[in-house]
Amino acid sequence: MVAQLTIKTAVWLAGMALLLFISAGTWRWPEGWVYLAELGVIGTAVGVWLAHYDPGLLAERMSGIFARSQRGWDRILMSIFVVLWIGSLVLSALDAVRFHWSQVPIWLQAAGAVLVALGYYVFYLTFRENSYAAPTVKIQSERGHRVVSTGPYAMVRHPMYAGAVAFFVGTPLLLGSWWGLAVAPALIVLLGVRALLEERTLADELPGYRDYAARVHYRLVPGIW
Repeated sequence: MVAQLTIKTAVWLAGMALLLFISAGTWRWPEGWVYLAELGVIGTAVGVWLAHYDPGLLAERMSGIFARSQRGWDRILMSIFVVLWIGSLVLSALDAVRFHWSQVPIWLQAAGAVLVALGYYVFYLTFRENSYAAPTVKIQSERGHRVVSTGPYAMVRHPMYAGAVAFFVGTPLLLGSWWGLAVAPALIVLLGVRALLEERTLADELPGYRDYAARVHYRLVPGIW
């Protein structure tokens, strides 16, 4: 499984590199290399940890964001998400390097790198508590799916989405693009819509979820929503 993870990570990073640097028009983009290095190092570390402690979840995560049994609304939302995410990366590269529309201060770019790492840390905390954190919305009866209410789930109902918010904001900041950052609210709204629809599924099909949702009031950010 580690070998499969390594191959998939390498292919994914290569695709990301082509997307970013072809859009930028040059390989001489330090921020782009820093971003890819951060994704590669932290993402691989989390993946290797999963391979050791929860190979079942790693297998779910590596299955991708589309599945044959996936609900129609989730497939539509994830398709829109992929288009927006790729568009934000292309726009960030065009903005920060090819056309130099934005001038993001270096300290904000550093803050972006911290936010990306923070997002991954929240992902790790989520995986550590929830062995059912699959990339598609589904009830995993065959794996004994149950409600998880410990760790970050004691604070918000969708901690992985909360980590994704930090990741979506951090990425364009690190890459040095205000225009890329302008796409982040659309991605966050899309996450919010998915959270609402996912909760309907869990409330209808996962025993105990309604009681959990009544106890934990916030979805993404404590005290806000």
